[in-house]
Amino acid sequence: MERNRIKQTILEYLSDFVALIYPQICAGCGKSLYKAEGIICTLCRYQLPQTNFHLEADNPVSRAFWGRTNITAATAFYYFQKKSKVQELVHALKYRNRTEVGTTIGEWIGAALTESHNFNGIDTIVPVPLHPRRLRTRGYNQSDFIAAGISKAIKVPIINKVLIRSSYTGTQTKLGKFNRWENVKEIFQLKDPEAIKGKHILLVDDVITTGATLEACANVLLQIPQTKVSVAAMAYAMN
Repeated sequence: MERNRIKQTILEYLSDFVALIYPQICAGCGKSLYKAEGIICTLCRYQLPQTNFHLEADNPVSRAFWGRTNITAATAFYYFQKKSKVQELVHALKYRNRTEVGTTIGEWIGAALTESHNFNGIDTIVPVPLHPRRLRTRGYNQSDFIAAGISKAIKVPIINKVLIRSSYTGTQTKLGKFNRWENVKEIFQLKDPEAIKGKHILLVDDVITTGATLEACANVLLQIPQTKVSVAAMAYAMN
């Protein structure tokens, strides 16, 4: 027992020493994290603008799909604005290999979903897929990590390979609303529909702008009999 305590003390000293040389940095503001903090500092977490859309059946994300596709429930966790801490977190996740940002915020999203009756009965989670070319370039799919955090929080499995992106479309960042819809409307295909037949799927993405990508995914998934689709994202970009 005494040996274990000494070993733990030594490990803590070593950890503190390493932190002095290589300090852990907040993904939101770039400042050093305190010992008890992880990934995102307490101040940033407090200041991040939550939407609370998960508590409202009628919210801006849900309305983006009205009359276009049959989404059961939809939410995004934060408001996204340019030059904001949320943008910094999204960029850290997508472009700077800070995948732990996705899993951490995914857990927060999942915890929020458990508080909402709008997301009852989720059976499985499907991350929005990247095209293999984009996946090779980036090395990972950011939505996989958000999905992993949500999965951990709500105890629901992820199915990664049921939906595939069959066409390479490039970035949508600079496209207008109509061009976004045209760019993605027929680029997703099903690979194993039996795996999700009759299930309530939570479709996960990083940022929702027009909803075009998620609509294209949902339209394919909803071709499977008795299937329902809900949507959750890390952030919502206000138009």
